[in-house]
Amino acid sequence: MGVDAKSDMKGVEMTEAAARRIATILAAEPDKIALRVAVEGGGCSGFSYTFDLVDTRGDDDTAIERDGATVLIDDLSLVYMGGSVIDFVDDLIGQSFQIRNPNAVASCGCGTSFSI
Repeated sequence: MGVDAKSDMKGVEMTEAAARRIATILAAEPDKIALRVAVEGGGCSGFSYTFDLVDTRGDDDTAIERDGATVLIDDLSLVYMGGSVIDFVDDLIGQSFQIRNPNAVASCGCGTSFSI
């Protein structure tokens, strides 16, 4: 049996904390099916992450599923996110989704912008 490139997910993972938070958010938004994570040009370090709730899946999307939560990443963004871990952090500073990206050589203080 051959290996489908989309099922490989290029090593992007979602932590249990992120899956729990995404599942909670999606449960409150019945018309949404997933959290889309994308990489866009711009931001103080060159690239930035965007997070959006979506109601459809694109043909070029890779789905990462865990514990009832789904994250969609388009093929172009996946190139920049290989080996990344999507996490949800709740600390004294606040609550946020964070991406630990081994490809990033620099990032900004807010954690949503990076450079390769």
